[in-house]
Amino acid sequence: MADYNDNQWTLVYDGAITKNVDGKVNIHPVTYPNNIGLKIAANLYTPARYDENARYAAVVVAHPNGGVKEQVAGLFAQFLAEHGYITLAYDAAYQGASEGEPRQTDIPASRVEDIRASIDYLMTIPAIDDHRIGVLGICGGGGYAITATAEDKRIQSVATIGMFNTGRVRRNGFKDADMTAIPVRLREAAVARVAYAKTGEVTYKGELRTAPVHYTEEQLQQIPAGLYRDGAWYYGDRYFHPRAQSRYTTMSLMDLMAFDAEDAADLIDQPILMMVGDVADTRYMTEDVFKKLTGTTDKKLVLVQGASHIDEYWKPQYVTFEEQNLLEFFGRTL
Repeated sequence: MADYNDNQWTLVYDGAITKNVDGKVNIHPVTYPNNIGLKIAANLYTPARYDENARYAAVVVAHPNGGVKEQVAGLFAQFLAEHGYITLAYDAAYQGASEGEPRQTDIPASRVEDIRASIDYLMTIPAIDDHRIGVLGICGGGGYAITATAEDKRIQSVATIGMFNTGRVRRNGFKDADMTAIPVRLREAAVARVAYAKTGEVTYKGELRTAPVHYTEEQLQQIPAGLYRDGAWYYGDRYFHPRAQSRYTTMSLMDLMAFDAEDAADLIDQPILMMVGDVADTRYMTEDVFKKLTGTTDKKLVLVQGASHIDEYWKPQYVTFEEQNLLEFFGRTL
């Protein structure tokens, strides 16, 4: 189990750097504003033998729903930095170490803006080539990366891992299995917003996690298999981080349920790589977005053989495969 207390930057991914060493990949905590003035917290990774007078390609890494920059987003950011990229793993507004109240508000427009604000920040760094900036989105960050890439042509190429179409799931239920309750969820969001406006009370979908939960096998078996069971173990146990919270405000449903990563997929004319586990229960979301990528001919769908959704975040055999594909893709497109 990774312990965030053992790392000066509270990184909890496997192989995380523990100190900055001259001539090696270094990590630099930074902050910058988004378009409504909230301070975004991020880790900037610079490659070995970083030269401020050189010119580098850069990649913004958008974390999963409920995740933070110290988990899988940091893992891939560090890997790409080890191969010569400047990378930025950030916490979305209202999440992690970034500003925003109420906490764990999840507004798609804000999540897309966080990507744009991250690109704004990278463009202030003289060593970064403005025309060689890419985005990597993981899980929910992948869905928001799709929309950001459709709208923001500063993004030269985009890759996703286990893309999660958050709005579709919040609206229709997982695997579109709860569509009859759409009006119920919308009314629930309205009630929650009324309560917040009148009293300041904030209600949430999901529970606050304050400490690791060391699940027994019996406890895990009580959680539905797949994304939810594996995610409970990943976020709640082995890779626990106190700022990573899988809950979201109930009133966020107003915005979430009107969002769909598929809606603007046809506006993407940049190169795109989409990776997903072939046995992942979220695979349908990647495949459905991929079908709608009619605006680009430079597109590739890669199935990660044997991987479930959460497997893609940490299991060495799958992570190594994904990293190899990312190196080839960004090496060609940036």
